[in-house]
Amino acid sequence: MRITEKGQVTIPKAIRERLGVGPGSEVDFVEHGDVVVISRRDAASDPATRRAEMEPHIVAMRGTIDTMGMDGKAFVDWLRGPRDDVDTH
Repeated sequence: MRITEKGQVTIPKAIRERLGVGPGSEVDFVEHGDVVVISRRDAASDPATRRAEMEPHIVAMRGTIDTMGMDGKAFVDWLRGPRDDVDTH
């Protein structure tokens, strides 16, 4: 796939159909290192809307995870594990 002088690319038809996008649709690009993810932008992209959609699931999950007495930040740090990009010497 080539990029035009204007920096444009054509999204393959199969991907457009899978995403449900067409002329006039809005999309988001998210960088993950040297990979770029394209996703359809819709009302669910709004943080307040996403929170409202997730709230019932969040409520259902409350109290189901044993954080071993850690606060939220410490637990997330534990889940992520040690960072490879930090010099430990």
